Amino acid sequence: MPASLLDRFKNRRMILSPAADCSRDTPIAAVPDHDAACRHIRPMFDFWQSLLAALERIAMLPSLIHSVFTSLPSRRRMRDAVRTYDRTMDDLLREIQSLLESPLEPAKLLHMSGKLQEQFAPKLQASDICMLPSYNDTLPTGLEQGTYLALDVGGSTFRVAVVELKGKQPGAKSMRIVTMKSYKIDNIVRNLRGNAFFDWMAEKIEAALSDPQVQNLNGTKTFGMGLAWSFPVEQTSIRSANLLMMGKGFRATEGTLGQDLSELVMAPCRKRNLPVRIESIVNDCSATLLSRAYEDPSTRFAVILGTGFNVAVHLPVSALASSKYKGYPQKWLDQAEHVLVNTELSMFGKDVFPRTRWDEQLNDAHLRPDFQPFEHMISGRYLGEVVRLIIVEAVRTAGLFSGELPAKLEEPYSLDTGTLAAMELDESKFFTHATALFQSMHPLSKPPTHDDIHFVRQVAQLVSHRAAAFLAAGIHSLWKLMIHSEGLAPAEAGKIAIGCNGSVIEKYPSFRELCQSHLDELTTASGTEPNLISLEVAVESAIFGAAVAVCCLEE
Repeated sequence: MPASLLDRFKNRRMILSPAADCSRDTPIAAVPDHDAACRHIRPMFDFWQSLLAALERIAMLPSLIHSVFTSLPSRRRMRDAVRTYDRTMDDLLREIQSLLESPLEPAKLLHMSGKLQEQFAPKLQASDICMLPSYNDTLPTGLEQGTYLALDVGGSTFRVAVVELKGKQPGAKSMRIVTMKSYKIDNIVRNLRGNAFFDWMAEKIEAALSDPQVQNLNGTKTFGMGLAWSFPVEQTSIRSANLLMMGKGFRATEGTLGQDLSELVMAPCRKRNLPVRIESIVNDCSATLLSRAYEDPSTRFAVILGTGFNVAVHLPVSALASSKYKGYPQKWLDQAEHVLVNTELSMFGKDVFPRTRWDEQLNDAHLRPDFQPFEHMISGRYLGEVVRLIIVEAVRTAGLFSGELPAKLEEPYSLDTGTLAAMELDESKFFTHATALFQSMHPLSKPPTHDDIHFVRQVAQLVSHRAAAFLAAGIHSLWKLMIHSEGLAPAEAGKIAIGCNGSVIEKYPSFRELCQSHLDELTTASGTEPNLISLEVAVESAIFGAAVAVCCLEE
């Protein structure tokens, strides 16, 4: 990643809109092709705006105010002139830039990394909600071969796939989805109580196995089955876990809470005489690490960053206190040298990352303030909300959208991060697509102007850039933990890959590239060679990871 990317992002800040006019607090020199009339209208406008404030204070009649400004270039300027604001849009944007970009200097990010490492220490000794070891102690070599059934249970979709692992073959993909069926988890399915939900799963597994292509592939053999389960569980072995509350409206835990997830899935499969046996249960983060490690043996981390946020890391067993392995079989303890750790990194970061007033507003209004401070700063659920809070302030104090707040934006979390991503992608001169998209999602009585959309895009870029930089600091902190646990100095650390999955890190414009640039700065400042850590997208990671988790168990 070229170092110039960060410079390009910094340099494009505060480039005022080409449509800036004399009613803005805009230096004429900043718009070279501006009409020469501005040189005369601007002083006149400033004079009348000052006079307006005096007139309003002595309650002059509106008719006099309107007659004064009939000569101004447009109704928009008259409307802006009649209503005064605390500041100009450009002044507010400059403040936003300062607040969001000032923490992103390498020295400050390194300091945040150090503070995070301090927070890790006690959680590696004792915590039942973060720094959680799994039962996965072996990474794939990439040479394993076989055909497996992979299950991926998420919040809105259940997927069943037959996955073929081919090992490393010249000119061929090492992993292949032979066939995959996807089933929507709607409210009807979420309301299935207890065993009824797992009966539904078995029904869909049976439907997937009935595909002639699957029958021809496997014949009468039994499929080893891996389950990627995107909900909390209490893992009791590589292939078993006690069911915990799923949240998100699911009623599958009614009457089944605390029972073995493996048996809950297998019982209805046995009733249907399905040729399957569950061999592994993994969370989505571990699945991402395993899937990427199969293709790249240097993989030691996985980052999930979409609506939520988490990181998995491959650490020496000794990095965690022995009390963390309570209940683990002695055979596992005797053999395991490393372990995949679910960091739950979203829960760290309180008093580490500097907060703006908009971050404070978000946290204060949250149902669980300070529970996931890192996630509040960088995940897809919250990026849009931070921008929404800034927009609300800009409308009320600086005249964004001529002082009109779209009704929907009064509601918390009504500005989707995907909308901001699409607006950032529109780099056309007039922001035609971005304007149409915003107006369709958040209607105004008059469509937003070029200046309005320019402001929203600039704010979105600043908020997303900050998130990418903070993620880099978080990754750096875990990298320092890993090399310290391995007894290595930074200069002795080898190159590693990080498997990445999730809508923000995969699809948000320039996000992964910016994170990579900051990460390169931080590792180089720590005394390593450039480009030591690489962020790599892990395609279909839950499906492939569930299959790889099974193959890692085979001798």
